Amino acid sequence: MLGRREFLTAVAPAMLAREPRAPNFLVIVSDDQGMGDMGCFGSPDVKTPNLDRLAASGVRFTDWHANSPVCSPSRASLLTGRYPQRAGIPQILFSKPEFNVPGLRAGEATLASELRKHGYHSGAIGKWHLGSTPESRPLAQGFDEFFGYYSGWIDYYSHRFYTLGGTPIYHDLWRNEKEIWRDNQYMTELLAREAQAFLKRQSREKPFFLYLAFGAPHYPMMAPERYLDRFPASNVLSTHAPMDRDRRLHAAMISAMDDAIGAVLSTLKTRGLDNTVVFFMSDNGATQEERADHRGRIYNGGSNGRYRGSKGSLFEGGIRVPAMLSWPGVIPRGQVRDDCGVAMDALPTFLEWAGVTPPAHVDGVNLGPALQGKSPWPERDLFWNYDGQSAIRRGRWKLVQNHRERLGGELREEAWLSDLALDPAESRNLASTSGNPLPDLLNSLDSWRRTL
Repeated sequence: MLGRREFLTAVAPAMLAREPRAPNFLVIVSDDQGMGDMGCFGSPDVKTPNLDRLAASGVRFTDWHANSPVCSPSRASLLTGRYPQRAGIPQILFSKPEFNVPGLRAGEATLASELRKHGYHSGAIGKWHLGSTPESRPLAQGFDEFFGYYSGWIDYYSHRFYTLGGTPIYHDLWRNEKEIWRDNQYMTELLAREAQAFLKRQSREKPFFLYLAFGAPHYPMMAPERYLDRFPASNVLSTHAPMDRDRRLHAAMISAMDDAIGAVLSTLKTRGLDNTVVFFMSDNGATQEERADHRGRIYNGGSNGRYRGSKGSLFEGGIRVPAMLSWPGVIPRGQVRDDCGVAMDALPTFLEWAGVTPPAHVDGVNLGPALQGKSPWPERDLFWNYDGQSAIRRGRWKLVQNHRERLGGELREEAWLSDLALDPAESRNLASTSGNPLPDLLNSLDSWRRTL
């Protein structure tokens, strides 16, 4: 029988040679949250202490983008690593009581399906909005568990899909393939409890992937009184002026979500699940649209900070979103990255960290070496195409071909060229100036569109 010293001498080399265990992944998505809707991104009135702490524990991205200015295609890119058109979801998906809306295709390679092949247990909690036909649902797309809803939005208490005019149509809340009822439970808090329960079921011996997709702060605008009380109508943080009703509701909904995220992160810590990559992003910019209110008025609750445009627009206000990533012990704390990244980069980055070779057709790139300080940030052209608008980003240059300011707004058919380093608000059109890269950008954009 080996003594203690002999045992350590015999096994130590093997222990040192063993590869570190693959990390867990917790991906959190908010809905219609703009760059001006978070404390650590400079909001003077919306307070997000839990998200601020998460950002401080790793890297905060100041130039991160959604792949689309609306939810379904944006989320499709996040989960597939592909441009929305190649993932088969170029537009917002309808919501129907028959639950027969095609979305993600059968056999699509998703972050969940690829991680499952390598022993991960995956759960999807919250808003799906990537199709409700059997082949498009979470359990058919690589997830082992699902708790949430298929529609683009639901009432936060009755969990029914509403028309934009305010008429309830159908109930939409599911656990796996079974409809369930949780009436009068505030959806944001309900999702947090489900996420905590998921984490409590996990073992440190088997890696997991949790996709936690909040509906907040997407309409219908609803928040419990205790969150509204945090933002009194005469808010000294708002230059001593009465806080706008829309802004107050928006802030309260984000505050509830921040508390929910804090509870989930606390459970992660108490369970000792330290080897977890936590990534957060909004699916698109804050909304400003005439049809967002049942009275037909423009909704002004969200803020995209200094950026022009809003949800539905390819100006920065529609696609530049708050984002952050933490991996304790691997990603250095306190980073602020001004490099341009995009949602479809998450899949190849996470798969590489898990020791999994990404599918050949992925459009995103692996940002892991750059985030770990092992290589420069990758340079490439990035493209967007949505609802008659197209855009290309090349370094400091951004071209929007045809543009609108918000979802459903008027489409202006012109080329708008901006130098984002000097004009991040895209306030001045440089298309007619001499010596600009407009012709080359137009050619590249046209070439990319032909590949779709």
